Amino acid sequence: MTEALSPADGASGVEDASPAAVDVTVVILTWNGERYLEAILASLRQQRYDGVMEVLVIDSGSTDRTLQIVAAHPEVRLHEIPNSEFGHGRTRNLAAHLAHGRHVVYLTHDAVPSHDRWLYEILKPFELNPRVAAVMGSQIPRPWCFPLLKYEIRAVFQGFGPGFGTTLFYVDDFVQDEAVRNAVTFYSDVNSAARREVLIGEVPYRDVSYAEDQLLGRDLVDAGYLKAYAPRASVVHSNDMTLAEYDERMVDETKGLREVGIDVAVPAWSVIARMVVRGVVRDQVHILRDGDFGLLRKIYWSLVNPLFHLQKWRGVRRGALEPLAPVGH
Repeated sequence: MTEALSPADGASGVEDASPAAVDVTVVILTWNGERYLEAILASLRQQRYDGVMEVLVIDSGSTDRTLQIVAAHPEVRLHEIPNSEFGHGRTRNLAAHLAHGRHVVYLTHDAVPSHDRWLYEILKPFELNPRVAAVMGSQIPRPWCFPLLKYEIRAVFQGFGPGFGTTLFYVDDFVQDEAVRNAVTFYSDVNSAARREVLIGEVPYRDVSYAEDQLLGRDLVDAGYLKAYAPRASVVHSNDMTLAEYDERMVDETKGLREVGIDVAVPAWSVIARMVVRGVVRDQVHILRDGDFGLLRKIYWSLVNPLFHLQKWRGVRRGALEPLAPVGH
């Protein structure tokens, strides 16, 4: 028997349920994720959802309080793997095979559902069309996130459709331009859901070092499935990164895009200079109007945010120049 979450008094409670009775498995991938994990689990227990939910944590060698937090929640299934065995696509495939639900919902250990109907919203598109194989929810940056990332997250998700309805994406003869194709197939699994039968069957995650979600989005659409964007299924999420870490992050992201077949041109230093200036000027307007920042923080970010722009484009250039490892399957 597996302990699962199910509705009780308008919210999700705990009951024993056989694997066959589980409707959805919420997977949280953790590695030293103590900072937000308790908030995620608390939010999951508050979800207003009519089906039976189980929560599966796959931990890859945490050395902080992550495992103690999970142990304090007996309704949560825990599966541990060595850190050396973690892979962005590989571990998500493992989760799909371990899941009991018909749908697998993925959260990273720093993505906190923002309201009690999040689960309902991210699963609803599957009911609307049987060809929907994957759903991407939206992300709300944390108030203290550094401005470049904060405003970038907002712009990216606003670009995928209005916040009041669901948008479906597919490829047909209309899609001729590679940039349009990349936009149509874009996928983020920070906050996402997929049909389990598809993941363990026709279109699994591929074992790549990065950008596994982008590749899955492309593979699903190429296989004839629909990809949905459900903006009302929102999580609070933005990466907590230092200036030095951001450079490495952009290297990894750029290499990951190249590994899955998305061309990234090597930006000349003149292009980088132009992009940095453009981004700094754009962000400065937002910083001055940002109600999350007090006066001192606005002054601080006015001085520091330009360095993040420089790190971003330095990282893109490095990632576009470095050799690639072979793509796994």
